Amino acid sequence: MNNLTRYILTIFLIGLTLISCKQREVDGIIIGDTLFENRSYSENRELRKLIRQTLNKDEKSLAKLNNFWCGGGAGCYDLGFVITQIIYRLGEREFIEIVERLDRKEIVGLYGLISVGLEYGDNDRDGKMDNKKIEDEFPNLNIALNNR
Repeated sequence: MNNLTRYILTIFLIGLTLISCKQREVDGIIIGDTLFENRSYSENRELRKLIRQTLNKDEKSLAKLNNFWCGGGAGCYDLGFVITQIIYRLGEREFIEIVERLDRKEIVGLYGLISVGLEYGDNDRDGKMDNKKIEDEFPNLNIALNNR
């Protein structure tokens, strides 16, 4: 192998390594450790795509995010934390508008994910679980979800 071929191969491998890395954060939305570590690169890429599209108020992406395989347990707490960060970013009213465009079957389980995201997530980024309740933090969303 000549030097030029080695150089091209090295650059290619470095580039491939850089673009194939999983990411822990998407547009300021943090993906918790368990959800990050237990998903493959392609699953991480799909999660990031759903987060971006949901931030752009795409209701079908929210439905897919709601049904994203989180692996159970702490991974689902992390997914709930992702969703609560999106709610804070968009605002409760904007998020309700997205939810109202979905069928009831598309939002099954969303209430539970939001609840655990508020309870176990660190939305205020103070290094501690927030231990918040949906009834107090998002009262209008709580009503909207319970009336659907």
